[in-house]
Amino acid sequence: MKSIENLAVLVAIGSSRETEITHEHLEESAFLAETIGIKTIQRFIQSLPLPDSRTFIGKGKLAELKDLVRTNHIRSVIFDDDLSPSQLRNLEREFNPKDTETPTVKIYDRSLLILDIFLFRAQTAQAKTQVELARNQYLLPRLTRMWTHLERQRGGTGTRGGAGEREIETDRRAIRNQITVLKDRLEKIEKQRITQRKSRANTVRVALVGYTNVGKSTLMNLLSGSGVLAENKLFATVDATVRKVVLGDIPFLLSDTVGFIRKLPHHLIESFKSTLDEVREADLLLHVADLSHPYHDNQIEVVSKTLAEIGAGNIPVILVLNKIDTFRKQNEGADLEEMKGYYRQMGFKHIVFVSATGGENIPQLKELMFEEIKKKYSKIYPNYLRNGYEFNPSFSTHVQEEE
Repeated sequence: MKSIENLAVLVAIGSSRETEITHEHLEESAFLAETIGIKTIQRFIQSLPLPDSRTFIGKGKLAELKDLVRTNHIRSVIFDDDLSPSQLRNLEREFNPKDTETPTVKIYDRSLLILDIFLFRAQTAQAKTQVELARNQYLLPRLTRMWTHLERQRGGTGTRGGAGEREIETDRRAIRNQITVLKDRLEKIEKQRITQRKSRANTVRVALVGYTNVGKSTLMNLLSGSGVLAENKLFATVDATVRKVVLGDIPFLLSDTVGFIRKLPHHLIESFKSTLDEVREADLLLHVADLSHPYHDNQIEVVSKTLAEIGAGNIPVILVLNKIDTFRKQNEGADLEEMKGYYRQMGFKHIVFVSATGGENIPQLKELMFEEIKKKYSKIYPNYLRNGYEFNPSFSTHVQEEE
């Protein structure tokens, strides 16, 4: 028998007109699962206009899915959308009957999968606290057998108001208390961050933003000479990393922030408020996109929408279309100037095609950055422009600031 510990099936709904994009979304979910060591062996798509209110997919398809899970010894079922608390409870009962001594199949929805990845990736005390808070807030209304030991102690009575229900309420109180503790801890960390940010009041700040796994950390390393983790994995970096950089003759702070993704859990956005302040308080955003990705336009829209939602929609932006070398191999003869016109119609004024790994057009990116940074710097230091400084792309150094 093959190993059963980390096998999963992906589940999604979508119309026949959305087949291609649904498959792309499931590819992303498979990549997410792989990040925490779960191997998906099958995709399961049902054509429905709306999810079933009870079990997300229809009754017949649910029976088919249960048979698939049992036959292939699958331990995880991953839904590409969020499940309501009642849907999650119903699915737990379907896949883990009461006569099962211990739960054998774990149900993930998209939010829980992303939260588990963030918990796995978080390094600093702040990031760990933020993710733990988001996860507890998410789980509070969704307590099921997968997070408690209640069912094993029911003795098969099936009565309401028994020991199991009392233990669920006890666990809910414990989670509420933990949420209070985590919020207090974050408040103390935030006070320290506010003090740090006040010390940067007269410093220009630039933040790298973009969809997850588009090359932000690689670009961060190239621009700052730092050793930020850069892997071909979703959410390879969760903690905001800040470096002090000198470009031309202007010092500024460059930060690499957590990547965005479609359907980013609301609780996670709320909990990462202090980390996202690196974005909200930036003077310039470098919006990095993977030009070689077949749906990079959708990813750009997701990031732009998220920036608007967190209050960063009006900050000047340079659209950095990364992996131009890979794109050229995929699209021989592509007209880059025509493509620039398309992105201008999307609202981007400054656009540059680069290769973060090959260094292509990085001097052009630096010059664009310099011109935008100079505008802000001259407002802080009015005498700066009178000195007549000009950009010299070879004059660029870095100094480590903080993590």
